[in-house]
Amino acid sequence: MTSLRRPLEALSVGHPTYSQTFPCEPSTAELGRELVRDVLGVWHLDGLADRAALIVTELIANASRHTPCPEIRLTVGRPSATRLRVGVVDQEPARLPILSQAAADDESGRGLLLVDAVADRWGYDLQGSGRRPWGKEVWAELRTEAGK
Repeated sequence: MTSLRRPLEALSVGHPTYSQTFPCEPSTAELGRELVRDVLGVWHLDGLADRAALIVTELIANASRHTPCPEIRLTVGRPSATRLRVGVVDQEPARLPILSQAAADDESGRGLLLVDAVADRWGYDLQGSGRRPWGKEVWAELRTEAGK
């Protein structure tokens, strides 16, 4: 795994993005949280770390639970100076995220509700061109201090 302990590799200007491929399994969430916290530290956005880590945990859990993909790609980016975007890319474009209400006695089904509650916005983008996408990215965005 690439370490961000050497911040020379991560830019804090322009519109940088960092991504890494991981196994598509629930235990990847811990690695994802660590990656997000490292990147946000380099970008001096530590105040967003808890919310971003929660979002990444839920997106990885959904990918590992609802897709048969062997790998996912985690992305952490700055699409603008005022937004942070975290996303999970999988190769299952037919299984789209759906925001639904879980019953009180359901043991799962609240992940996207949590993402919706803590993110400023979230969604998905199909990956690939034309009518045959090869995958999707489920993403969530947070406003940075400059965006408030």
